[in-house]
Amino acid sequence: MTTAPTPLAGQSAAQDDAVALHADQVTKVFPGTVALDHVDFNVYRGKVNALIGENGAGKSTLMKIMAGVERPTGGELLLDGKPIQLRSPLHAEQLGIGIIYQEMNLCPNLSVAENIYLGRELAPTGLVVDKKAQRTQTRALMQRLEHAIDPDTLVSDLRIGQQQIVEIAKALAQDVRILIMDEPTSALSASEVEVLFKVIADLKAHGVSIIYISHKLEEITQISDYVTVLRDGRLVAEARNADIDVPWIIEKMVGKNPANLFHKGHTEVGGEILRVEEITLPRLGGGFAVDHVSLTLRRGEVVGIYGLMGAGRSELFECLAGVHPDAGGQVFLEGKLLPAGNVSGRISEGIVLVPEDRQREGLVQSLSVAHNVLLASLRNYFNGLFLAPRKEQTAVTEMIKGLTIKVADPGQIITSLSGGNQQKVVVAKGLLTSPKILLLDEPSRGIDVAAKSEIFAIMERLAAQGFGVLFISSELKEVMAMSDRILVMSKGKITGEFLREEATEEALVAASAIGHGAAENGSKLATAATHEIITA
Repeated sequence: MTTAPTPLAGQSAAQDDAVALHADQVTKVFPGTVALDHVDFNVYRGKVNALIGENGAGKSTLMKIMAGVERPTGGELLLDGKPIQLRSPLHAEQLGIGIIYQEMNLCPNLSVAENIYLGRELAPTGLVVDKKAQRTQTRALMQRLEHAIDPDTLVSDLRIGQQQIVEIAKALAQDVRILIMDEPTSALSASEVEVLFKVIADLKAHGVSIIYISHKLEEITQISDYVTVLRDGRLVAEARNADIDVPWIIEKMVGKNPANLFHKGHTEVGGEILRVEEITLPRLGGGFAVDHVSLTLRRGEVVGIYGLMGAGRSELFECLAGVHPDAGGQVFLEGKLLPAGNVSGRISEGIVLVPEDRQREGLVQSLSVAHNVLLASLRNYFNGLFLAPRKEQTAVTEMIKGLTIKVADPGQIITSLSGGNQQKVVVAKGLLTSPKILLLDEPSRGIDVAAKSEIFAIMERLAAQGFGVLFISSELKEVMAMSDRILVMSKGKITGEFLREEATEEALVAASAIGHGAAENGSKLATAATHEIITA
């Protein structure tokens, strides 16, 4: 039975605003799983309709049904009050329904312009693609999004945040009536979020309906007109944005008091375990992506690294993990100077990286949960020339239990898991290598508030076991809540260092603006940073 929704306060919203698209008692059953259980969902015309819930609540499944990717097991969709049966994403697009996927749906071997017009190339004569027109329109889209990305640049050469901009541009190039945005800001900086919100306001002004999915709850309260909450595949509540707040959202999502979700306890910190001296990474065209960075990390310490996009945080982690053979400087682990090496060498020394882009760099999409967990530590499970299945199974079972990974069967394909559980699999893969240092790059990107709480609890537990933990976060509240010490980076350099008890949002934002014209931009950055904050 469907959980009764919380009614809208005051007059019914359906009487005030027309419903452009309606999901009526939509059900979706996968083998062994009921992803959606008789869900109703209203998309109001010319409004931002936020859809929120934990990972695995059914949000993405519902969006795939509305975008023509999946077909419902039961129920129906009504467009302008008329039943429709979407046969494919192309059919949905023809009806004016577009989607921006959370996990980028781009071809890395094609240019930006080719990706934006893939499958609907501009060919006036029907024979020859007008590449010049595609480049011109791509430049116009980039200008609208306030980015200077060259239309001829290969997508594979773009950082993840720039790829997200291309995904947004791809959707804007369509003539849509309803635009689904699944975590559109998960890889964007505060200033890029501000630009996106301007674009959304312009789309609303032209009558476009937005379905907006985000785990950044402050974004939801800032931009949405209506909020719908799913939990365990069922409708829990629908409300006007003016009638709710962040604690209300969290309580409806997880059924818990939000004050209990994030808590950093006291951890005993030991002696120095990692020392980094004068790390550099040359940048193409001159200068440094990582500019003579030095830092220390103590056993049992959790150190957060904050900064704007392009600050060099991910590049620093890649240098420590052995990704860049041309990196300079010295890395000392437990007092021992590590030789310049590759990724496998650093893993064997005890340094493991959980990358920001879990889909492309952390997981193999075609493999099972178990095989992904074991991928980096297979050499530990050989008996002579052959793998030992029982030993593998024991290791996987212990990791699934220890990290509370929600999976029916370790043999399931990894893509069947929610984002939060996929992130736990990446962490499990790293832990099986027996590391001493964990490098976590945006570990909470694209996962819900409850999954964030679980990931941070894992970080704290590992620190208590004597690991050294370095993590990157673009969320001010997260980095302040979970760090014993905070480092701020800007333009490839460390521009600030703060103990947890002395850190303030203003101080972190000011340090992140150094080198960006801090005096001019500091107040703008402080304002924009609120878009990135998730209330703990």
